[in-house]
Amino acid sequence: MAALDGMRILDMTQYEAGTSCTQMLAWLGADVVKVERPEHGDPGRRVGGSGRGGSSAYFLNYNSNKRSVALSLRSEEGRSLLLQLVPKFDAFVENYGPGVMEKLGIGYDVMRTLNPRIIYARIKGFGLSGPYSSFNCYDQVAQATGGSFSVTGERGGTPLLSGATFADSGTGAQLALAITAAYVQQQRTGEGQLIELSMQEAVTMFMRTQVALFSDWGRKTAPRDAIRAGFSPDPLACKPGGSNDYIYMVIVTPEMWAGVCETIERPDLLQDERFATLQGRRQNRDALHAELAKWTASRTKYEAMEAFGARGVPCGAVMDTRDLFENPHLQARDFIQHVDHPTEGRVPLMRPAAQLSNSPVTMEPAPLLGQHTDEVLREELGLDDTELATLREAGTVG
Repeated sequence: MAALDGMRILDMTQYEAGTSCTQMLAWLGADVVKVERPEHGDPGRRVGGSGRGGSSAYFLNYNSNKRSVALSLRSEEGRSLLLQLVPKFDAFVENYGPGVMEKLGIGYDVMRTLNPRIIYARIKGFGLSGPYSSFNCYDQVAQATGGSFSVTGERGGTPLLSGATFADSGTGAQLALAITAAYVQQQRTGEGQLIELSMQEAVTMFMRTQVALFSDWGRKTAPRDAIRAGFSPDPLACKPGGSNDYIYMVIVTPEMWAGVCETIERPDLLQDERFATLQGRRQNRDALHAELAKWTASRTKYEAMEAFGARGVPCGAVMDTRDLFENPHLQARDFIQHVDHPTEGRVPLMRPAAQLSNSPVTMEPAPLLGQHTDEVLREELGLDDTELATLREAGTVG
Protein backbone atom coordinates (compact mmCIF):
# COMPACT_ATOMS: atom_id res chain seq x y z
CA MET A 1 0.00 0.00 0.00
CA ALA A 2 1.35 3.42 -0.92
CA ALA A 3 1.99 5.78 2.01
CA LEU A 4 -0.46 8.45 0.82
CA ASP A 5 -3.02 6.08 -0.66
CA GLY A 6 -6.41 7.78 -0.21
CA MET A 7 -5.13 11.36 -0.32
CA ARG A 8 -6.69 13.27 -3.23
CA ILE A 9 -5.15 16.40 -4.73
CA LEU A 10 -6.62 18.93 -7.17
CA ASP A 11 -3.55 20.28 -8.87
CA MET A 12 -3.61 23.71 -10.56
CA THR A 13 0.14 24.12 -10.76
CA GLN A 14 2.42 25.13 -13.60
CA TYR A 15 6.10 25.14 -14.50
CA GLU A 16 8.19 23.70 -11.63
CA ALA A 17 7.66 24.99 -8.08
CA GLY A 18 4.08 23.77 -7.81
CA THR A 19 4.41 20.77 -10.10
CA SER A 20 7.38 19.39 -8.15
CA CYS A 21 5.25 19.57 -4.99
CA THR A 22 2.33 17.64 -6.44
CA GLN A 23 4.67 15.18 -8.14
CA MET A 24 6.24 14.31 -4.78
CA LEU A 25 2.78 13.68 -3.36
CA ALA A 26 1.90 11.54 -6.39
CA TRP A 27 5.13 9.57 -5.97
CA LEU A 28 4.03 8.80 -2.42
CA GLY A 29 0.69 7.47 -3.64
CA ALA A 30 -1.69 10.45 -3.65
CA ASP A 31 -4.24 10.66 -6.47
CA VAL A 32 -3.23 13.89 -8.20
CA VAL A 33 -5.62 15.35 -10.78
CA LYS A 34 -3.95 18.12 -12.75
CA VAL A 35 -6.36 20.80 -13.99
CA GLU A 36 -5.11 22.46 -17.19
CA ARG A 37 -6.35 24.89 -19.81
CA PRO A 38 -7.77 23.10 -22.88
CA GLU A 39 -5.84 25.25 -25.36
CA HIS A 40 -2.24 24.59 -24.33
CA GLY A 41 -2.30 23.20 -20.81
CA ASP A 42 0.49 23.84 -18.32
CA PRO A 43 2.96 26.21 -20.04
CA GLY A 44 5.65 23.81 -18.83
CA ARG A 45 4.54 21.49 -21.64
CA ARG A 46 6.35 23.82 -24.06
CA VAL A 47 9.46 24.72 -22.03
CA GLY A 48 12.67 23.64 -23.74
CA GLY A 49 10.97 22.41 -26.91
CA SER A 50 8.76 19.40 -27.53
CA GLY A 51 9.69 15.80 -28.07
CA ARG A 52 8.60 13.81 -31.08
CA GLY A 53 5.11 13.42 -29.65
CA GLY A 54 4.64 17.02 -28.55
CA SER A 55 5.58 16.74 -24.86
CA SER A 56 8.68 18.50 -23.53
CA ALA A 57 11.22 16.63 -21.42
CA TYR A 58 10.77 19.40 -18.84
CA PHE A 59 7.06 18.63 -18.46
CA LEU A 60 7.59 14.87 -18.45
CA ASN A 61 10.05 15.14 -15.58
CA TYR A 62 7.71 17.10 -13.28
CA ASN A 63 4.34 15.51 -13.95
CA SER A 64 4.71 11.75 -13.75
CA ASN A 65 2.07 9.78 -11.86
CA LYS A 66 -0.65 12.42 -12.40
CA ARG A 67 -3.94 12.54 -14.28
CA SER A 68 -4.87 15.48 -16.52
CA VAL A 69 -8.27 17.15 -16.81
CA ALA A 70 -8.66 20.02 -19.29
CA LEU A 71 -11.13 22.67 -18.08
CA SER A 72 -11.68 26.22 -19.33
CA LEU A 73 -12.05 28.32 -16.20
CA ARG A 74 -12.82 31.36 -18.32
CA SER A 75 -16.31 29.94 -18.77
CA GLU A 76 -18.91 29.73 -16.02
CA GLU A 77 -19.49 26.07 -16.88
CA GLY A 78 -15.81 25.23 -16.52
CA ARG A 79 -15.53 27.08 -13.22
CA SER A 80 -18.67 25.31 -12.00
CA LEU A 81 -17.20 21.90 -12.87
CA LEU A 82 -14.04 22.67 -10.91
CA LEU A 83 -16.01 23.79 -7.88
CA GLN A 84 -18.15 20.64 -8.08
CA LEU A 85 -14.94 18.61 -7.82
CA VAL A 86 -13.72 20.46 -4.71
CA PRO A 87 -15.81 18.51 -2.11
CA LYS A 88 -14.35 15.25 -3.43
CA PHE A 89 -10.70 16.20 -2.80
CA ASP A 90 -8.53 16.72 0.26
CA ALA A 91 -6.27 19.47 -1.05
CA PHE A 92 -6.02 22.09 -3.77
CA VAL A 93 -2.57 23.32 -4.87
CA GLU A 94 -1.74 26.34 -7.03
CA ASN A 95 1.27 28.49 -7.93
CA TYR A 96 -0.17 30.99 -10.40
CA GLY A 97 0.76 34.68 -10.29
CA PRO A 98 -0.54 37.01 -7.58
CA GLY A 99 -4.31 37.53 -7.75
CA VAL A 100 -5.08 34.97 -10.45
CA MET A 101 -7.14 32.65 -8.24
CA GLU A 102 -9.11 35.59 -6.89
CA LYS A 103 -9.89 36.84 -10.41
CA LEU A 104 -11.14 33.39 -11.33
CA GLY A 105 -13.37 33.30 -8.25
CA ILE A 106 -11.79 30.15 -6.84
CA GLY A 107 -10.01 31.52 -3.78
CA TYR A 108 -9.75 29.84 -0.40
CA ASP A 109 -12.92 31.44 0.98
CA VAL A 110 -14.93 30.06 -1.95
CA MET A 111 -13.52 26.54 -1.69
CA ARG A 112 -13.76 26.14 2.06
CA THR A 113 -17.46 27.05 1.85
CA LEU A 114 -17.89 24.06 -0.44
CA ASN A 115 -15.52 21.82 1.51
CA PRO A 116 -14.53 22.80 5.08
CA ARG A 117 -11.93 19.99 5.00
CA ILE A 118 -10.06 21.44 2.03
CA ILE A 119 -6.34 22.13 2.39
CA TYR A 120 -5.70 25.11 0.12
CA ALA A 121 -1.97 25.33 -0.63
CA ARG A 122 -0.38 28.29 -2.39
CA ILE A 123 3.12 29.08 -3.63
CA LYS A 124 3.82 32.74 -4.30
CA GLY A 125 7.13 34.42 -5.01
CA PHE A 126 6.94 36.66 -1.97
CA GLY A 127 3.94 35.32 -0.06
CA LEU A 128 0.45 36.73 0.33
CA SER A 129 1.40 39.81 2.34
CA GLY A 130 4.14 42.42 2.49
CA PRO A 131 5.43 45.09 0.07
CA TYR A 132 6.53 42.55 -2.58
CA SER A 133 3.44 40.35 -2.51
CA SER A 134 2.14 41.59 -5.88
CA PHE A 135 5.46 40.86 -7.66
CA ASN A 136 5.94 37.92 -10.01
CA CYS A 137 8.77 35.51 -9.34
CA TYR A 138 10.72 32.69 -10.94
CA ASP A 139 13.46 30.43 -9.58
CA GLN A 140 16.25 32.87 -10.43
CA VAL A 141 14.50 35.79 -8.76
CA ALA A 142 13.89 33.73 -5.62
CA GLN A 143 17.56 32.75 -5.52
CA ALA A 144 18.57 36.40 -5.82
CA THR A 145 16.21 37.67 -3.13
CA GLY A 146 16.70 34.64 -0.88
CA GLY A 147 20.43 35.29 -0.50
CA SER A 148 22.04 32.45 -2.43
CA PHE A 149 23.36 34.66 -5.25
CA SER A 150 25.31 36.73 -2.74
CA VAL A 151 27.49 33.83 -1.58
CA THR A 152 27.97 32.13 -4.95
CA GLY A 153 30.95 33.04 -7.13
CA GLU A 154 34.46 34.41 -6.63
CA ARG A 155 35.29 36.96 -3.94
CA GLY A 156 35.02 40.38 -5.54
CA GLY A 157 33.29 38.95 -8.59
CA THR A 158 29.75 39.02 -9.89
CA PRO A 159 27.04 37.17 -7.91
CA LEU A 160 26.21 33.89 -9.62
CA LEU A 161 23.06 31.82 -10.09
CA SER A 162 23.11 28.21 -8.96
CA GLY A 163 22.65 25.91 -11.93
CA ALA A 164 20.29 23.71 -9.91
CA THR A 165 16.72 25.05 -9.71
CA PHE A 166 16.56 24.56 -5.97
CA ALA A 167 14.36 27.62 -5.46
CA ASP A 168 11.58 26.00 -7.48
CA SER A 169 11.97 22.38 -6.43
CA GLY A 170 13.07 23.29 -2.90
CA THR A 171 9.91 25.33 -2.43
CA GLY A 172 7.88 22.45 -3.85
CA ALA A 173 9.45 19.98 -1.42
CA GLN A 174 8.72 22.22 1.57
CA LEU A 175 5.11 22.63 0.46
CA ALA A 176 4.70 18.86 -0.02
CA LEU A 177 5.78 18.35 3.59
CA ALA A 178 3.39 21.06 4.79
CA ILE A 179 0.47 19.54 2.87
CA THR A 180 1.24 16.10 4.28
CA ALA A 181 1.31 17.52 7.81
CA ALA A 182 -1.97 19.37 7.22
CA TYR A 183 -3.49 16.16 5.85
CA VAL A 184 -2.58 14.29 9.05
CA GLN A 185 -4.23 17.07 11.06
CA GLN A 186 -7.24 17.01 8.76
CA GLN A 187 -7.68 13.28 9.35
CA ARG A 188 -7.70 13.90 13.12
CA THR A 189 -9.86 17.03 13.26
CA GLY A 190 -11.89 17.03 10.05
CA GLU A 191 -10.76 20.59 9.36
CA GLY A 192 -8.78 22.05 6.49
CA GLN A 193 -6.57 25.12 6.38
CA LEU A 194 -4.74 27.60 4.17
CA ILE A 195 -1.04 27.01 3.50
CA GLU A 196 1.08 29.71 1.90
CA LEU A 197 4.74 29.41 0.98
CA SER A 198 6.97 32.23 -0.19
CA MET A 199 9.71 31.21 -2.62
CA GLN A 200 11.98 33.90 -1.20
CA GLU A 201 11.56 32.48 2.30
CA ALA A 202 11.98 28.89 1.10
CA VAL A 203 15.36 29.80 -0.42
CA THR A 204 16.38 31.68 2.73
CA MET A 205 15.88 28.44 4.67
CA PHE A 206 18.77 26.99 2.63
CA MET A 207 20.98 29.91 3.71
CA ARG A 208 21.15 28.96 7.38
CA THR A 209 24.63 27.43 7.25
CA GLN A 210 26.14 30.47 5.52
CA VAL A 211 24.38 32.80 7.95
CA ALA A 212 25.44 30.83 11.02
CA LEU A 213 29.08 30.24 10.02
CA PHE A 214 29.99 33.33 8.05
CA SER A 215 27.52 36.10 8.91
CA ASP A 216 27.28 36.08 12.69
CA TRP A 217 23.52 35.64 12.32
CA GLY A 218 23.01 38.60 10.03
CA ARG A 219 25.23 41.09 11.80
CA LYS A 220 27.67 41.16 8.88
CA THR A 221 27.71 40.20 5.20
CA ALA A 222 29.02 36.75 4.31
CA PRO A 223 31.69 37.00 1.59
CA ARG A 224 30.98 35.88 -1.95
CA ASP A 225 33.16 32.78 -1.62
CA ALA A 226 32.24 32.10 1.98
CA ILE A 227 32.08 28.36 1.49
CA ARG A 228 35.78 28.34 0.47
CA ALA A 229 36.66 29.51 3.95
CA GLY A 230 35.51 26.12 5.17
CA PHE A 231 37.08 22.72 5.16
CA SER A 232 38.60 21.95 1.77
CA PRO A 233 40.91 22.88 -1.05
CA ASP A 234 39.33 24.01 -4.29
CA PRO A 235 38.13 21.31 -6.72
CA LEU A 236 41.08 19.20 -7.85
CA ALA A 237 41.65 18.52 -11.54
CA CYS A 238 41.78 14.92 -12.72
CA LYS A 239 42.68 13.24 -16.00
CA PRO A 240 41.88 13.47 -18.88
CA GLY A 241 41.33 17.16 -18.12
CA GLY A 242 37.78 17.70 -19.35
CA SER A 243 35.62 20.57 -18.17
CA ASN A 244 34.10 18.45 -15.38
CA ASP A 245 37.05 16.18 -14.60
CA TYR A 246 37.40 17.29 -10.98
CA ILE A 247 36.86 15.98 -7.49
CA TYR A 248 35.85 17.86 -4.37
CA MET A 249 36.66 16.67 -0.87
CA VAL A 250 35.95 17.75 2.69
CA ILE A 251 38.75 17.48 5.27
CA VAL A 252 37.43 18.21 8.76
CA THR A 253 38.83 15.74 11.30
CA PRO A 254 42.40 14.55 11.97
CA GLU A 255 41.29 11.11 10.81
CA MET A 256 40.18 12.51 7.45
CA TRP A 257 43.49 14.32 7.00
CA ALA A 258 45.37 11.11 7.85
CA GLY A 259 43.24 9.30 5.26
CA VAL A 260 44.19 11.88 2.63
CA CYS A 261 47.90 11.50 3.34
CA GLU A 262 47.64 7.71 3.31
CA THR A 263 45.75 7.74 0.00
CA ILE A 264 48.32 9.86 -1.83
CA GLU A 265 51.20 8.05 -0.08
CA ARG A 266 52.57 11.20 1.50
CA PRO A 267 53.00 10.41 5.22
CA ASP A 268 55.46 13.30 5.41
CA LEU A 269 52.54 15.75 5.11
CA LEU A 270 51.26 14.57 8.49
CA GLN A 271 54.35 16.18 9.99
CA ASP A 272 53.98 19.39 8.01
CA GLU A 273 52.96 22.11 10.46
CA ARG A 274 51.17 24.06 7.71
CA PHE A 275 48.54 21.35 7.42
CA ALA A 276 48.44 19.88 10.91
CA THR A 277 45.25 21.66 11.95
CA LEU A 278 42.00 22.68 10.29
CA GLN A 279 42.98 26.32 10.73
CA GLY A 280 46.35 25.66 9.16
CA ARG A 281 44.82 23.95 6.16
CA ARG A 282 42.51 26.94 5.71
CA GLN A 283 45.38 29.42 5.87
CA ASN A 284 47.55 27.36 3.51
CA ARG A 285 44.83 26.15 1.19
CA ASP A 286 46.75 27.05 -1.98
CA ALA A 287 49.80 25.07 -0.89
CA LEU A 288 47.58 22.17 0.14
CA HIS A 289 45.83 22.28 -3.22
CA ALA A 290 49.18 22.11 -5.02
CA GLU A 291 50.25 19.02 -3.09
CA LEU A 292 46.99 17.16 -3.71
CA ALA A 293 46.76 18.21 -7.37
CA LYS A 294 50.01 16.37 -8.16
CA TRP A 295 48.30 13.11 -7.23
CA THR A 296 44.85 13.69 -8.73
CA ALA A 297 46.28 14.79 -12.10
CA SER A 298 47.17 11.17 -12.92
CA ARG A 299 43.82 9.67 -11.87
CA THR A 300 40.31 9.92 -13.26
CA LYS A 301 37.73 11.58 -11.05
CA TYR A 302 36.14 8.22 -10.31
CA GLU A 303 39.47 6.59 -9.43
CA ALA A 304 40.25 9.46 -7.08
CA MET A 305 36.79 9.41 -5.50
CA GLU A 306 36.97 5.67 -4.88
CA ALA A 307 40.48 5.86 -3.43
CA PHE A 308 39.69 8.65 -0.99
CA GLY A 309 36.25 7.27 -0.17
CA ALA A 310 37.73 3.88 0.76
CA ARG A 311 39.80 5.62 3.45
CA GLY A 312 36.91 7.54 4.98
CA VAL A 313 37.55 10.85 3.25
CA PRO A 314 34.32 12.52 2.02
CA CYS A 315 35.05 12.99 -1.66
CA GLY A 316 32.88 13.34 -4.74
CA ALA A 317 33.49 13.34 -8.46
CA VAL A 318 32.06 16.39 -10.19
CA MET A 319 29.34 14.63 -12.15
CA ASP A 320 27.88 16.36 -15.19
CA THR A 321 24.35 15.82 -16.48
CA ARG A 322 25.47 12.94 -18.69
CA ASP A 323 27.26 11.26 -15.80
CA LEU A 324 24.02 11.24 -13.82
CA PHE A 325 22.50 8.93 -16.42
CA GLU A 326 25.60 6.76 -16.88
CA ASN A 327 27.08 6.58 -13.38
CA PRO A 328 27.41 2.92 -12.28
CA HIS A 329 26.34 3.69 -8.71
CA LEU A 330 23.11 5.41 -9.75
CA GLN A 331 22.49 2.65 -12.29
CA ALA A 332 22.96 -0.01 -9.60
CA ARG A 333 20.31 1.76 -7.52
CA ASP A 334 17.89 2.02 -10.47
CA PHE A 335 17.73 5.78 -10.04
CA ILE A 336 16.92 6.25 -13.71
CA GLN A 337 13.63 4.58 -14.52
CA HIS A 338 12.38 3.96 -18.05
CA VAL A 339 8.67 4.57 -18.56
CA ASP A 340 6.53 4.02 -21.65
CA HIS A 341 4.82 7.25 -22.72
CA PRO A 342 1.91 7.12 -25.20
CA THR A 343 3.50 9.58 -27.67
CA GLU A 344 7.15 9.89 -26.65
CA GLY A 345 7.97 6.20 -26.45
CA ARG A 346 10.39 4.91 -23.81
CA VAL A 347 11.28 7.88 -21.60
CA PRO A 348 14.07 7.96 -18.95
CA LEU A 349 12.91 9.59 -15.72
CA MET A 350 14.54 10.08 -12.34
CA ARG A 351 12.72 8.17 -9.63
CA PRO A 352 11.92 9.82 -6.29
CA ALA A 353 14.98 10.03 -4.05
CA ALA A 354 13.05 8.88 -0.96
CA GLN A 355 12.61 5.11 -0.93
CA LEU A 356 9.97 3.74 1.45
CA SER A 357 10.44 0.04 2.13
CA ASN A 358 6.74 -0.71 2.65
CA SER A 359 5.08 1.84 0.38
CA PRO A 360 5.76 0.91 -3.25
CA VAL A 361 4.57 3.22 -6.04
CA THR A 362 5.11 2.38 -9.71
CA MET A 363 6.47 5.19 -11.89
CA GLU A 364 3.85 6.30 -14.42
CA PRO A 365 4.32 8.67 -17.38
CA ALA A 366 3.17 12.28 -17.35
CA PRO A 367 -0.33 12.57 -18.82
CA LEU A 368 -1.32 13.92 -22.20
CA LEU A 369 -3.28 17.16 -22.03
CA GLY A 370 -6.85 16.27 -21.02
CA GLN A 371 -6.09 12.54 -21.10
CA HIS A 372 -8.32 11.86 -18.09
CA THR A 373 -11.00 14.53 -18.53
CA ASP A 374 -13.80 12.11 -19.36
CA GLU A 375 -12.65 9.56 -16.79
CA VAL A 376 -12.59 12.03 -13.90
CA LEU A 377 -15.83 13.84 -14.78
CA ARG A 378 -17.67 10.53 -15.22
CA GLU A 379 -16.38 9.09 -11.95
CA GLU A 380 -16.62 12.20 -9.80
CA LEU A 381 -19.59 14.11 -11.22
CA GLY A 382 -21.54 11.36 -12.98
CA LEU A 383 -21.52 13.06 -16.41
CA ASP A 384 -22.56 10.91 -19.36
CA ASP A 385 -21.30 10.81 -22.95
CA THR A 386 -23.89 13.30 -24.20
CA GLU A 387 -23.04 15.84 -21.50
CA LEU A 388 -19.32 15.45 -22.11
CA ALA A 389 -19.77 15.88 -25.85
CA THR A 390 -21.78 19.07 -25.29
CA LEU A 391 -19.13 20.48 -22.98
CA ARG A 392 -16.38 19.62 -25.44
CA GLU A 393 -18.23 21.22 -28.35
CA ALA A 394 -18.58 24.41 -26.29
CA GLY A 395 -14.84 24.41 -25.53
CA THR A 396 -15.46 24.00 -21.79
CA VAL A 397 -13.44 20.79 -21.58
CA GLY A 398 -10.66 19.34 -23.64
